Amino acid sequence: MSQNLPSPVGNDALTARLEKLDSLAAILPADRSEQLAHLLTDDDVETLRHLAKVGMGENTLRALTSDFSYLEAWCQAATGAPLPWPAPESLILKFLAHHLWDPEKRKIDPAHGMPETVAAELEDLKLLRTQKNSAGLRRPHAPATVERRLATWSTLHRWRGLEGAFSSPQIRSAKRLAVRTADRPKTRKSKKAVTADILKRLLATCDGTDYQQPSLMDVRDRAIFLIGFASGGRRRSEIAGLRMDRVQFEDPVPSDPNRPDSPLLPCATIRLGRTKTEESSGHDNHVVLLGQPVDALKAWLGASGIEDGPVFRGVDQWGNLKTRPLSPQSINAILKKRCTDAGLDSNDFSAHGLRSGFLTEAANQGIPLQDAMQQSRHRSLSQASAYYNEADRQRRRSARILE
Repeated sequence: MSQNLPSPVGNDALTARLEKLDSLAAILPADRSEQLAHLLTDDDVETLRHLAKVGMGENTLRALTSDFSYLEAWCQAATGAPLPWPAPESLILKFLAHHLWDPEKRKIDPAHGMPETVAAELEDLKLLRTQKNSAGLRRPHAPATVERRLATWSTLHRWRGLEGAFSSPQIRSAKRLAVRTADRPKTRKSKKAVTADILKRLLATCDGTDYQQPSLMDVRDRAIFLIGFASGGRRRSEIAGLRMDRVQFEDPVPSDPNRPDSPLLPCATIRLGRTKTEESSGHDNHVVLLGQPVDALKAWLGASGIEDGPVFRGVDQWGNLKTRPLSPQSINAILKKRCTDAGLDSNDFSAHGLRSGFLTEAANQGIPLQDAMQQSRHRSLSQASAYYNEADRQRRRSARILE
């Protein structure tokens, strides 16, 4: 544990806080319980437990907790005190000044933006990545991240029955100016998409060798990649959270829907339940899998003996199946490891590449956008079409005027 944690609390108080956080163990990252117990106050923990009780989605609560702990740590580092409730306007303005600034002014004024002492403390807590450019100068945060954390801060005020200054004219004006000044280009969650050619290389690493059959881990990872991709590019949290009661194997269907006598493909339906973009957990929120992904899923279930509970679980170094499900972070780590095994640069890919890859591949194959969105479950036409525009950009005739 970092020495830069907020001021120590009594062992009894810390133990009590850890016990309360244990009730959220199924939602929050288990490896961060002790850090959260140090960072959050008793009231903070009670707020999180209340949000869990009223049915806030697991992904939303997990993201909110991450933002909550960051805000508490930042305030402690920047002011030497926990977050005050309600937050004064001056503190919100300080948050903006510490996270969004003018990169050019930072070059001549090191005091501009987040102080190095504050940044170093947050980095020691592993709550802040080193935000520096090639010249070694610190960069402002992504405006989207700052917007999200401010929204979380405001939401927490409402849940506590408090009014914050987040909508005041001065805050709105400062936020607009700060976002314009920071002028940081939006980055992708995965630098490169996991398209069909990349997927093929990842799957090749799961085939075993000439002298050894695929291991249990190989069979699992193959199923993860094929299910994650073919189900519309599922998010890593959705892959990790998949359970057997949401999987239904169906009767085989013709490979060509217009030819009933065409070869049959194995079929399965996955009920997604509550997702990031669809709050409803109704039975209509599902996707259909055909062919290879279904075969891979059946192979994994047969090899692992899983009949209920989490579909994708850990496998230890001796090939023994664990009972707990994989975490979303594990899905990302698995993909990066397989990228390295395939001779790819793992820094270019993350688990979100399965999602962007599905839509990019759909565009490459001329699949109508509306059809692809039915599988990916994107609700935003503009967001989904961005992948299609990206795939089409390099095929444009207008870009070849001087070739």
